[in-house]
Amino acid sequence: MKLPSQPLTPSKLRENIYKYLDEVALKGKTILVERKGVIIKIVPPEKKSKLSKFKRRNAIQGDPEDLVNISWEKEWNPEPL
Repeated sequence: MKLPSQPLTPSKLRENIYKYLDEVALKGKTILVERKGVIIKIVPPEKKSKLSKFKRRNAIQGDPEDLVNISWEKEWNPEPL
């Protein structure tokens, strides 16, 4: 469905509301509706990064540079169990 270049009337929006809402939700388009001289925008939600869901944590206690110089020779056993 092609969105009109000028604002819709509420009646026109009502005729095909599900198609217009699909345009917003699935295609990310903005719809303008004029009601009593006021322009109302129906806009898609902002897309968030998948990483934004994760809580920020400080997992390293101390200086990260110290991790480079750790010797694992005492803890590591190259022979299988």
